[in-house]
Amino acid sequence: MSKTHRLYAITHSLYSGRARSYLIKHQIPFQELSTGHESFKTEVLPKGKLATIPTLVTPEGEVIRDGAAIIEHFEAANGRPSRPTGPKQRIISALFDVIGTDGLLRPAMHYRWNFPEDNLAFVRYHFLHSQRDTPERAEKTEAMMNRMRYAAMIFGVTEHTQAVVESLYLDYLEALNTHFEQYPYLLGGRPSIGDFGLIAPMYAHLGRDPHPAKLMQQRAVSVYRWVERMNRCDQDVPEFFNAGNDFVEDDEVPESLMAVLRVLAEDFVPETLAAADAINGWLAENKPEAGAPAVGRLAQAPGTASFDLRGETIEALAQPHRFYLLQRVQDDYASLSETEKVGVDAVLTESGMAALLKASLSRRIERADNLEVWA
Repeated sequence: MSKTHRLYAITHSLYSGRARSYLIKHQIPFQELSTGHESFKTEVLPKGKLATIPTLVTPEGEVIRDGAAIIEHFEAANGRPSRPTGPKQRIISALFDVIGTDGLLRPAMHYRWNFPEDNLAFVRYHFLHSQRDTPERAEKTEAMMNRMRYAAMIFGVTEHTQAVVESLYLDYLEALNTHFEQYPYLLGGRPSIGDFGLIAPMYAHLGRDPHPAKLMQQRAVSVYRWVERMNRCDQDVPEFFNAGNDFVEDDEVPESLMAVLRVLAEDFVPETLAAADAINGWLAENKPEAGAPAVGRLAQAPGTASFDLRGETIEALAQPHRFYLLQRVQDDYASLSETEKVGVDAVLTESGMAALLKASLSRRIERADNLEVWA
């Protein structure tokens, strides 16, 4: 594949890191541009529908908005090289994709916005240079940064919950570091869809902003190396002597990865269940028309959901996008044979994630004309 794609993205963008990593790892030639380039507004936005990143423009001029859709575009065209064939690994990989893009927003926002003494100058530089070069550039930068600071709160980070958010993140970081001491990627010697989902928060926010990056470098060197590894086109495994270049044999999900999932399940499962209840209540009351936007600025917000975490109550935005991705996990599970389901059930039960199979919305979310819409 020699023709060059255009990726509209920003280095400090959480979701951009997911698509960028995929393009790098699969050696797909691309030129990265920020949304500050005039071509984004004039050529891309009319087809992309929303001014969000990442957005890809293929050499043929097709516009694909959203990281999941960008990755699916290439996976479908190339025999799904990042999708494990074994049912257990496949479900776990898809689950990490959801967790990475929606389940780690709380620590990602907390560690970016609540440590201004370390992060502010670094973050401001990147927000400034993502803006169009106009006289209002600095003013628009401050307005955008103020909106994003508020995002930390709407995802459930307050002065009362900061300690528990940090406690859970550090436990997760320790477990993930133990895993990456043994394996270069989540499921062995090559990245899966789950790796690309997980790199989203772990690169731009948690592995690159000064405060959390220092934390990762000092407390989780193997995680930091994985972050580096996910942004290199080669396998990048010199510290491993027998890494192999494929997924772990026999559809095994390593115990070290199960330990990571058990930590993540502490907030991901109760938050998902609470969000499903909240959104289903909103759907019953509002009855959006089929084809109405379900995700993004064009959609109506379903409100918040509350759940308990380590003795604290967290109230966070109920996000339909989480269920758009979770549908794929549930659909894949539904397609399995009864024998395959037994093995998957055992893994999900042991990891504390089994309840997610039934955490669904009363309306499906589909994708049409570059938008996620209610079916």
